[in-house]
Amino acid sequence: MEFLQIQDVCKVYGKGESQVTALDHVSLTIEKGDFTAIIGSSCSGKSTLLHAIAGVDVPTGGKIFLEGQDIYAQNNERLAIFRRRQVGLIYQFHNLIPTLNVVENITLPILMDKRRVNQERLKELLDLLGLQDRKKHLPSQLSGGQQQRVAIGRALMNAPAVMLADEPTGALDSRNGQEIIRLLKESHDLYQQTLIIVTHDENIALQADRIITISDGRVIRDERQVARR
Repeated sequence: MEFLQIQDVCKVYGKGESQVTALDHVSLTIEKGDFTAIIGSSCSGKSTLLHAIAGVDVPTGGKIFLEGQDIYAQNNERLAIFRRRQVGLIYQFHNLIPTLNVVENITLPILMDKRRVNQERLKELLDLLGLQDRKKHLPSQLSGGQQQRVAIGRALMNAPAVMLADEPTGALDSRNGQEIIRLLKESHDLYQQTLIIVTHDENIALQADRIITISDGRVIRDERQVARR
């Protein structure tokens, strides 16, 4: 069975003359452990697709299965738990809680479930992301690149089934952007997780195992890379 199945998914916003079709009967399968890049121009539907996979934007039609589970067949409470535990979602803007320090932001999904923090995993993530000496800092005391590292740590803390990144380098300069992609690839290789990145940057996309191109809400190209460095 495929790890992720997207079956005839549609997403329509608005009604009448203001109606916009963001996704137009999209069907895809993604294998476990793949690094997939979704590319397209602005308003092509790529971010909408990512958010539908993440369980944060309910499709108008179609179904999405993660490891055989129909994501949107769950009630709201179960869907919220699914988002916290099964999906690691990273946005362009870091969405950190300004009054929480690095460790508190990273462990927030665990604390929201009133579960005990795995201190060994926390230390491993802080080391991986180069945040050990910043763990008591507030977001306002961090650079943009460091804040995005915290967002990656928060997404990884629950050991999610899939990591989803929506333009994760969009708010960063070139150097920090390259570092964030390196860290995402390193965590993908280390934890053998499925990674899906939405980007308009073809240089980032070329580092993936597979490139899916979306235009006007439809998949127009689906290419698997022969090799990835």
